[in-house]
Amino acid sequence: MRAITPYILPFLLLLVCCREQEQKVTLPEPQKESYAQDSIMPGPETYYDRVLGGLVGSAIGDAMGASTEMWYRKDIQLKYGYITGLTPAVRQESPEGTWENNLQAGATTDDTRWKYLMVKYFSGNSGNTGPEAFARFIASYYQSVAGDLADREILKNPDALAGRLEKVDWIREWARVALAYTKGPEDYEQALSRFYGGEMACAGMLYSPVFGLLSPNPEAAYRTAYEHSLFDHGYAKDITALVAAMTQTALQGSSMDSILDTSVFVDPYRYQDSRLLGRISLQIADATRNTVRLAKEGPTTGTDTIPPPSYPGTSADWSRQDYIYSYLEKNERAVPFHAGEIWQIVIAGLAYGQGDFQKTMEFIINYGRDNDTTAAVAGMILGTRLGFSGLPVSLRTTIVRTNREKLGIDLEELAREIVAVHQKKSP
Repeated sequence: MRAITPYILPFLLLLVCCREQEQKVTLPEPQKESYAQDSIMPGPETYYDRVLGGLVGSAIGDAMGASTEMWYRKDIQLKYGYITGLTPAVRQESPEGTWENNLQAGATTDDTRWKYLMVKYFSGNSGNTGPEAFARFIASYYQSVAGDLADREILKNPDALAGRLEKVDWIREWARVALAYTKGPEDYEQALSRFYGGEMACAGMLYSPVFGLLSPNPEAAYRTAYEHSLFDHGYAKDITALVAAMTQTALQGSSMDSILDTSVFVDPYRYQDSRLLGRISLQIADATRNTVRLAKEGPTTGTDTIPPPSYPGTSADWSRQDYIYSYLEKNERAVPFHAGEIWQIVIAGLAYGQGDFQKTMEFIINYGRDNDTTAAVAGMILGTRLGFSGLPVSLRTTIVRTNREKLGIDLEELAREIVAVHQKKSP
């Protein structure tokens, strides 16, 4: 042992010297936050055209589904054959639907009303937005319409009461959550669990596409929509944010593949890292896109090859479309307005239409279920990509006129308001 000791000390000194001279090299961490600050918005003229296209495209989808909302596709075929355009909204008034009975073709429902509210939220807050501001905005709107019930005009005209009750009944579920949010987490959690019976509704998808019109890039759109998803549960929050990110991707004029790949590449909160399940929204999107590919390229035996009356394609075309419809029916949720179901139909419609607005709208509307909401979401994304100038002339003309003259919603004015908000936010 004593013979070895003289050699140990020099060895240790040599080891220390080597460590001191050793160069430590590490790979840099990605600067993810910097991307969220980059702006990839189009120029002013193109921007207005695409904003208006998004609003009008959404309203077209809403109006095309207004007459058959919540119907099954067999019932649609029995009454209409195959819907290729706008049909009169022959239906009773309801809080989530039209606020009057039996309106003419082009009339819209709550899907378009939510776009109106969101524009007012942005233009009225001068950029001071966020979940707290959003909750106060919803609560303030509810208090305003509820206050109208005390108007003395109702005492003189009982017919005026019905319309005002529709307005209050439409927003009261949302107001309960919004008011609770301003009080604290315990009140908010209890109210959210009661929202539409505690179902994972598509609530945020009604308004989140507007965030895509005002965000500088897809990730920023996702983050902003996510923090405003006060009415969503679980992975419905992810879907709400993805719809906003897809709209922003469309605002850039990106390809359909880029838009459909949003759930692959935009995941700032790392849903994909979830243990056991991973990212459910991505799984739904992938499985649906694969089904559409199989329908277009593979066999479609065992499906209905007799197209409904007025179907514009061939029997083979219908067989492929019916194959996708059958897949969607196998994956129906308990309620048609479930976020996962709406998301799946949106993906199916966009993948099937591949940028063709008319084809996509027809696919979604004739499938049925909550088709006005689904078509409104897809219509916003496609309308934003194509711009107002790229939408079918007859549809866009009727929608703009009917919403302005019959419903009091001026879509052109809303587009100008969004442009004004964007200009204030831009350096």
